[in-house]
Order: sequence, then structure tokens, then C-alpha cells
Amino acid sequence: MLSGRCALVTGSVAGLGYAIAESLAKAGARIVLNGLCDPSEGQAAAERLSNATGTEVIFNGADLRQVSEIERMMAEAADRFGKVDIVVNNAVVRHFSPIEAFSTEHWETALAVNVSAAFHCIRLAVPAMRAQGWGRIINVSSIYGSRGAENRIDYVTSKTALLGMTRAVAIELARTGITCNAICPGTVPSPAILDRIAAIAAERGVPVETAEREYITARHPTGRFVAMESVGALVTFLCSPAGADITGATLPIDGGWQAR
Repeated sequence: MLSGRCALVTGSVAGLGYAIAESLAKAGARIVLNGLCDPSEGQAAAERLSNATGTEVIFNGADLRQVSEIERMMAEAADRFGKVDIVVNNAVVRHFSPIEAFSTEHWETALAVNVSAAFHCIRLAVPAMRAQGWGRIINVSSIYGSRGAENRIDYVTSKTALLGMTRAVAIELARTGITCNAICPGTVPSPAILDRIAAIAAERGVPVETAEREYITARHPTGRFVAMESVGALVTFLCSPAGADITGATLPIDGGWQAR
């Protein structure tokens, strides 16, 4: 389905980003993994994904806080694969702090990675997408793009901004063959989430299983994690011919969380 296409997924060495990249690779796309990690870790992830799917996968460790690094990453992807056909803006940083204690450094980092990097990846990919009359842009937002939460000012602000960016890009590119959509996953069993649940369990002195059950049921009416493979499948669907008429949409995949 996506044979010959190149997909760049930011923040994809592990967790949800890796699951999205895996789904796209299984559909035939060549993959650019990205993450701020030890190069050996990134290369190992690329080799693992390539071996599992039989498609070409490369790793690029661009620091998304730096525009020059993003430009280098996009240029290297184009040199390797000809162009970037699919952009999935998944990378995220988040900090937990009251507003008055929130550091300027944390604020600037969150805006750079969560918002500005998405813009730069889009602007750099669009010319080649326009030239061929086809492109797919998916911004990974969150339920917190449409509601507030305490001690998460950077996350709520940046995930909300991605929804506005999605609408603006979709309208501007509506007649070019390029679609732009936002997805809003619920809680997935990523390393970051599992670590957070473990920390809550330790703080409260309860078993991890108890903390996990309470954490999930407070959010998802289904009472279970959202499977990362399901999120990957949604992204792949949006890149398929069946997704050609979906653009400017905000699509929840959250176990019913937004229905509460």
C-alpha cells in the first residue's frame, strides 16, 4: 500500500512512535526513525524494525530543539529516499510543575520540540509533496488538546497548538493532494506512562497493578490501555487511499475518554 513512500516519524526509537513506524513499515513505507538518544540505541532500533518488516529503515538523531538539526535531518532523508512523503509529528517533552514554578528553560524546550519542530518538518516536506501531488501529515496531539489539566501547562498548551496547526495546514493544502490530520491517543502502555504509574504506586505504597487499574479506569471507560498497535493502524489508514478525503480532522483513539 505504501511501497515506495518514505515516512519520517519523530520521537520514534521506542514507545508509541516506534509502534507507528512499525505499522507504516509493515504497509511498505521506508522509515526514518528519530530520537534524542545514544546513536547505538537508535541504530539498534532501526535494525530491529528493518529485520522485522523487511523494509529499509534509517535512524537520524536530530535534536528537534535546533532548527538546523531538523533541516539536516530532512535533507538527509531526501538524499536517501528522494523525498519525505509522510510526516508524523510524534516527538514530545513534558514537565510537571505548577505555573509559578515552571522554568523558562522547560517552557522553551516544550514549545521547540512539541510545536516548532512540527512546523519545521511540515514546511520542509511540503514542497516535494506539492510537486508530486501527494503527501500525508499526521500531528500527534492528545485529549489535553481540548481540555485543561493542572501542573501541565506546557503539555496542554502545545497539544492544543497542534490542533490549530493541523486545521491551518489542511485548509491551505486542501487542493494539493496533501492531507493533514491530528490524532488524539488516550493512555498507551509506553515506557514513560508505565514509569509514571510505577512512581505513583511507590508514592502511595500500593501494588503497581492497583495503581495501573485506578489510573486507567479514571480515564478510559473501556478500563484498559489504548493499544499502541491500534494507534499505528489509525495512522496507516490515514495514509491509505481510504484516507484521502480525511483532512483537517481531530481523531480521538482514547477508549472513550472524550465521551466522559
